[in-house]
Amino acid sequence: MTHAYDEIYLNSIRQAMGDMLHFAVHDMGWDIDKFYDCFIRSGVASEMEAQEPLYGVGRSGYEIALDVYYRITGIESDVEPEYVYGRSPEFFAGWSVAYYSWVRSKSYSEINLAVPITDVIAMYNPFHEMDISQFVIEINNRMEEYREESRLKRLRTYASLTQRELAERSGVSKRMIEQYEQGRKSLKNASAYTVIKLADALSCDCRELL
Repeated sequence: MTHAYDEIYLNSIRQAMGDMLHFAVHDMGWDIDKFYDCFIRSGVASEMEAQEPLYGVGRSGYEIALDVYYRITGIESDVEPEYVYGRSPEFFAGWSVAYYSWVRSKSYSEINLAVPITDVIAMYNPFHEMDISQFVIEINNRMEEYREESRLKRLRTYASLTQRELAERSGVSKRMIEQYEQGRKSLKNASAYTVIKLADALSCDCRELL
């Protein structure tokens, strides 16, 4: 797999991402979802993914957080970091997502759509004590669940059908459709009959659902 930047920069970027999120929440007082949205919208996220000189290894995590703040508000902040020992859940989230972005060549925006940063923070226990490979496996699974959810939901929405209308057309219960769309059940494990009935109701090929 081709990575966006050389592995020699990975640890620096992971450290910067972890420090950035910790600083934004604990020192600047930002709501994590709002800050992460600004991180993506400001363009800083895409520059870090591409290992631009300024954000590859040239800026500390707290400096990057201040840059995000300035880009969004046009105001320079003079908040200074209060360094603490240990790794907070926010640090874990930034440190881990940076690794996943690198190893799977996924953008921070793409990852956040499937697994919001608050969900990553909630994974602190027990994943901060595990090898990073276990985190990658878990995010892979959640990304796949998101793709399955969005695929069926996208096709249903494109067909201008509510879940109830799709249930009536296909003969598949509304509850089952909800479970497939929410990723609680996988269409890959559904019977061929169920997949065919849904595909017929949506006027699509079975392969589009799978």
